[in-house]
Amino acid sequence: MIVGDSISAGFGVPLEQQWPVIMEDSLRQEFPELSVVAAAISGDTTSGGRSRLPALLSEHAPDVLVIALGGNDALRGTPLTVVETNLKAMAETAIAAGVRVVIAGMQIPPNYGPAYTSRFRAIYPAVAEQTGSDVIPFMLEGIATVEGMMQEDGIHPTTAAQPRLAELVGEAVIRQLRAAQ
Repeated sequence: MIVGDSISAGFGVPLEQQWPVIMEDSLRQEFPELSVVAAAISGDTTSGGRSRLPALLSEHAPDVLVIALGGNDALRGTPLTVVETNLKAMAETAIAAGVRVVIAGMQIPPNYGPAYTSRFRAIYPAVAEQTGSDVIPFMLEGIATVEGMMQEDGIHPTTAAQPRLAELVGEAVIRQLRAAQ
């Protein structure tokens, strides 16, 4: 299950070409019974994800949870302690329910200042370490700075970037699925 924002909800990308769909097709080669629940909402924040998570866990009972939130928090200037607290609470809630967790990190543009951007970037590996979760340090690694991989808004990945996202997140999900066997 993926709890995320517009990047995971496929903003501006046809449904059949969004990374969760591509990842599901790829993962089914090794895990034929697998299904990916894309519980991502454009504009979502860590507070929104945290409030939605208990019902999602109850409804879907996933084996692995990918938490792909935080970018909208940063764009709104949310205090970093709030972002960290929410991410940690989400991971702990999932782990308490027997779910393995992957935290997909995000980075923000340097115009937010070096202190905020570096502290924001550090939240993801810190929460992963504190909770024993897996971490993808930067979900848009190999995408954000590559020509043709970002939409004109500079925030959302293009259709061309979706296979890379599927691969990056899929590698972490596979590690967790194999560890659960």
